[in-house]
Amino acid sequence: MITVPRAYAEQRPVLAVGVATVSLAVLGAVAVTVSPRQFLVLLLFGAAAGICATVLANWRMGVYLFLAWLLVEDLPRKFLGNDMRLYFVKDALAVIVYLAFLVAWIQGREPRPRVGFFALLLVFVGWGLVQVFNPRSPSLIYGLLGLRMYFFYLPLLFVGYALLRGERDLRHFLAFNLVLAAVIGGLGIVQGIVGLDFLNPAELPPELNLARLVRQAPITGALVPQPDSIFVSEGRFAWYMLVMFLLGVGAVAYLVARRARGAGIAAAAVGAIAVAIMVSGSRGTFMYALGSAGVLAGAFTYGAGSRLRGWVRLSLALGLATGGFALVTVLMLYPETVGARWAWYYETIAPWSPESQLAWRVWGYPIGNLLGAFTFPGWPLGYGIGTSSLGGQYVTGLLGLPAVDIGVESGYGTLILELGIVGPLLWLLWTVALVREGWRTVRQLRGTPLFPMGFAILWFLVLLLFPFTFGGMQPYQNYVFNAYLWLLAGVLFRLPTMARPWEEP
Repeated sequence: MITVPRAYAEQRPVLAVGVATVSLAVLGAVAVTVSPRQFLVLLLFGAAAGICATVLANWRMGVYLFLAWLLVEDLPRKFLGNDMRLYFVKDALAVIVYLAFLVAWIQGREPRPRVGFFALLLVFVGWGLVQVFNPRSPSLIYGLLGLRMYFFYLPLLFVGYALLRGERDLRHFLAFNLVLAAVIGGLGIVQGIVGLDFLNPAELPPELNLARLVRQAPITGALVPQPDSIFVSEGRFAWYMLVMFLLGVGAVAYLVARRARGAGIAAAAVGAIAVAIMVSGSRGTFMYALGSAGVLAGAFTYGAGSRLRGWVRLSLALGLATGGFALVTVLMLYPETVGARWAWYYETIAPWSPESQLAWRVWGYPIGNLLGAFTFPGWPLGYGIGTSSLGGQYVTGLLGLPAVDIGVESGYGTLILELGIVGPLLWLLWTVALVREGWRTVRQLRGTPLFPMGFAILWFLVLLLFPFTFGGMQPYQNYVFNAYLWLLAGVLFRLPTMARPWEEP
């Protein structure tokens, strides 16, 4: 049976320490006369202290705490005026996880992955370090920002590999992520129905204006509020839902093929996530989800082998039925909500629509931005890592550093502007090597129940590192996508060590 990960017997004292620390922080806040805002900040930092104590004692528990905070961090940020101190809590927590894991790794208590693409990745990292000192960069702070955006979560590759000691850990990992995604997706659905005032403060800081984005269908004029759920932007919410959709589809096929209990719960979570993607109003996410469903269905049938093919088909039918039931339920209860989204998607995506933007958004717009990178005079050697990265507005706004005033909405164009013409070449070398290594890993899983999980993760890597990057560097640099990229890559390379014959339940 799938349950949300809970501490093993040896972890209970650790949890007690964490609870005690949080309790002391609450008592201290109550004892001092403070404003509600100060109380909330003190409570959050007290909770962070308790979490840190827990992580230092058990890094596996720390991974789950890190993921939970990674996903809920935006909610207090919205209500505390985008307090940037909260932004760095997840980074501090990640560092503590890294240190605790490193101690166990050095002591030989954790496995070490052997990944063939790592040498090429290190070459790309090395070039990024060189670009920190690019003379065109106005400050080393931009270089530090770039290193953080590109490489800070890279150690999660090793953490993810060691996280799973067997299929029991894998099921806990899937349950934790899918249950959390279903809750966040459910809140987004409610927000899309009742309005964007739900989960958003009355006044938002100007830099968080994407939390109240409303689209309008060009022909019918239907208004489409784009929910952000607990996040600060609708894009981050939609991207997160897509990751969980891919993971959830793979989980349902794996659980059904393994004949493990909990497949129905996973399918219900996938249904909620599918509805959240439809309600999100994100055309890219909607199209990627539809296309990915077809790719995964075909791949699962291919990789299942003759003995497992029937179970995989059953899992696909279960997922289709659950998702369809969820969509029909929302359509019956809230036809206006679904109708507005359908009008928005149909009028702007359908190739035969007079207002279709499909060809322009898929090819014309990103190609135009890629070529736009060559209009800046410093493109051959670049302007330095971080100078066109996500988060640059905080560097100029909070620290008062001069703006570089460069940028294009193209991932490869951004690589050219930051790292010079060598940047996209090195990027392609390590990303192609990663996907090739991932495919070799997935092929080892063919004929086992773990194949759907492996292929679903590999497909996420392909989407993020190629078509998403072609459209812009923001998805890769978004901390939710980036953290899951490296964590799930580690999980993928771990799966062959857990593969068992199909007959074992």
